[in-house]
Amino acid sequence: MFLLSDYAYDLPKEKIAQAPCKNRSESRLLHLNRKFETICHHQFKDITALLRDDDLLVINNTRVIPARLLGKKETGGKVEVLIIDYAAGMKNLEEIGFFKCDCLIKASKSPKEGAGLLLADEVEARVEAVKGVVSEIKFLNGKAFSEFLQRSGKIPLPPYIKRDEVIFGRNDREDYQTVYASKKGAVAAPTAGLHFTKTLMNDLGKKGIEFAQITLHVGYGTFVPVKVGDIRDHQIHSEYFSLSEKAADKINSARRQNRRIVAVGTTSVRTLEFLSDTKGRVTASTGMCDLFIYPGYTFKCVDAMITNFHLPESTLLMLVSAFYDREKILDAYQEAIKKDYRFFSYGDAMLIE
Repeated sequence: MFLLSDYAYDLPKEKIAQAPCKNRSESRLLHLNRKFETICHHQFKDITALLRDDDLLVINNTRVIPARLLGKKETGGKVEVLIIDYAAGMKNLEEIGFFKCDCLIKASKSPKEGAGLLLADEVEARVEAVKGVVSEIKFLNGKAFSEFLQRSGKIPLPPYIKRDEVIFGRNDREDYQTVYASKKGAVAAPTAGLHFTKTLMNDLGKKGIEFAQITLHVGYGTFVPVKVGDIRDHQIHSEYFSLSEKAADKINSARRQNRRIVAVGTTSVRTLEFLSDTKGRVTASTGMCDLFIYPGYTFKCVDAMITNFHLPESTLLMLVSAFYDREKILDAYQEAIKKDYRFFSYGDAMLIE
């Protein structure tokens, strides 16, 4: 269970969702019951009936920023910049008056330190430092940067979505956000949350189900492939998180009352487990989460999870395989393929309890 090949499976390309379901809550939901070892098929909106009346759902309120900027080098060649540390950039904007942060640069020839860039035909930037595959870039439009990014940036769609950010009248600026997204900083969406609508959340609330919000800014590292044969040798990426006193109190109260903690998405799972003590109690905190969960891990806080279908050999597939038996997870994936489920970010969901 520690070999990378243990998490391989074949997925036909046509199963990779290229666009969201027209109505979010009408996506499909595969229900895995660990106690009875059963698989059932539903629509996502059926989750109101599947969850218990006193469940606490923990949701990630991060908001995806339009972090992808197109432009050219001062030498004339095309360049694409992906902002990967928005929080640091905003801090620098407040402290020194310029947005400066780590970025990824895609170009035929990577710009060197000191190189100038022109982004979206209007904003000059300079490469301040090159640190391996990451470059620190200073954007020279000062306090106007936020407005520029909102106006000219593009949503950084996952690499397996092969299209522009607008398709068939749909716009990823809206579609690739949860309805409760509020804290700017992610470069990828916490996709399990994309299935919720405000109506569905109201229905859940009427049943007695509560929500607690956390923040984990999903980084580009979520798409970085594992390249080691033994997964225990993999160094997982770090991501900024924040858990408020109010949310921590809700989670700890539910734990004391023996109510279930249902994590919406692997980002919520990682954050909760990172912050939990041995009894599943969490402490309000802000920092960087670098917890790598794979089979053999003992869960302390999360009782059930809602998640999408993940890429072969990914750390996210390893996480869900730690929550349930790896072979049973892979069997469920094969069942989903047979039943024509849609996979990955804009795909369908699973409830594992």
